[in-house]
Amino acid sequence: MSSSQTVRPSTLGPVRQTYAGADDFPPIAKAYVQVSGVVREMGLFRRARGFYALVGAALALALGAAIACFVLLGESWFQLLIAACLGVIFTQVAFLAHEAAHRQILASGPANDRLGVVLAGAIGMSMAWWDRKHSRHHANPNRVGKDPDIAVDTISFLEEDAARARGLRRLITRQQGWLFFPLLLLEGVNLHVQSVIALCARGPVKRRWVELALLAVRFAVFLVPLFFVLPFGMAAAFLGVQLAVFGVYMGASFAPNHKGMPVIAPDARLDFFSKQVRTSRNIRGGWWATALYGGLNHQIEHHLFPSMARPYLGKAREVVRDFCRSHDVPYVEASMGESYAQVVAYLNRVGLAARDPFVCPAAAGLGRA
Repeated sequence: MSSSQTVRPSTLGPVRQTYAGADDFPPIAKAYVQVSGVVREMGLFRRARGFYALVGAALALALGAAIACFVLLGESWFQLLIAACLGVIFTQVAFLAHEAAHRQILASGPANDRLGVVLAGAIGMSMAWWDRKHSRHHANPNRVGKDPDIAVDTISFLEEDAARARGLRRLITRQQGWLFFPLLLLEGVNLHVQSVIALCARGPVKRRWVELALLAVRFAVFLVPLFFVLPFGMAAAFLGVQLAVFGVYMGASFAPNHKGMPVIAPDARLDFFSKQVRTSRNIRGGWWATALYGGLNHQIEHHLFPSMARPYLGKAREVVRDFCRSHDVPYVEASMGESYAQVVAYLNRVGLAARDPFVCPAAAGLGRA
């Protein structure tokens, strides 16, 4: 397996071959220490306040322009274009919230935490819920039983989960690869609902009342003017388009990162470097890919250096890729289209476990003879 490669759907093999046992991934001694030392000497762990100030200003201007157009258009079906724009803007704000949660933006941890809470609340999400889930993912990407991102949901990411699907979920699972992106149209609603459920659940929740207040203000500020300015039907369509674009953009940004990459067995023992590199996939592209995906196109580097600011991930990529090449560690990159094709193919193969097995009548007759 080459150290820098494009993995196409046809080369991934059967689903069970994507599981890694304890001996499948030989440890790379001191790999992370060596790579992080080089990256640190290059100054790639420094803050990028100017970059994030420009991104924040650009998003503020875009939001202001969207609001102005909304007011000027009034009762017009062209408002749906504004709704789509808001879906894109809110996703870009979500990228900033993600980076604040990883403490990439500001100098101190508490300041980043506060910024992340405000940004997440501004788009209708709970940072407490997301951060708890996302931290578990970063600690054990694609590890069975520990990574919540491959836990059973509407979509099954593991063959055994697909085989246990029943009812409507079984019908969905059978064609889940083809249904994955259409289902993302509902992901925006799901993110809002899960945030509220998490904040209202029993047990300790960090900043529970602060986040509930932020969500209440956010939905009031967004929904009241919407249904006041536009007729009910048009307002409902506006809301639907905004949520659909937000959900698809969010899901399409995170899906290519790990789906279709090796799934790690619960008992596998891996060093940190191997665990993060072998389960992650980068998306090729220049500055446009970094802007489109909020830096998530450099998923390998992000998992190795989660506190690294977005502008420096591309430079870290060169270091990590060269190290992987010299140590024969698979470093997987794909184009945008290839990565989505791999996701669809992988989910369809997993979904085969939910289909009724075909029994050959002739073989069945021989068995009874």
